[in-house]
Amino acid sequence: MAAAEAKEDEGIVWNESRGRFESLDKKSYLVYVLKSSSSSSSSSTDEESVTAMDILHTYVPSSARGQGLASRLCTAAFRHARDRRYSVIPTCSYVSATFIKELA
Repeated sequence: MAAAEAKEDEGIVWNESRGRFESLDKKSYLVYVLKSSSSSSSSSTDEESVTAMDILHTYVPSSARGQGLASRLCTAAFRHARDRRYSVIPTCSYVSATFIKELA
């Protein structure tokens, strides 16, 4: 499924082992942690107990800004969460202050 998601999200790939969505060159990324109903967060959380994706940070280097990369990273993460029925916790200021407002 990750390959299909990457194609749909225009050069954004899911790096599950690092808890990130990344541009193909890995210079732009979105960092998240999964949270379960039984623990605050964990990279080893049992997939079946995950209830939320906490998006912690989005980074795009200054040389790549203004090209929509941050928005594409967020779109990929939100699609991933939706497909798995996770709620999203928008800890990252870009997500809470900009991306979510763009959706409205």
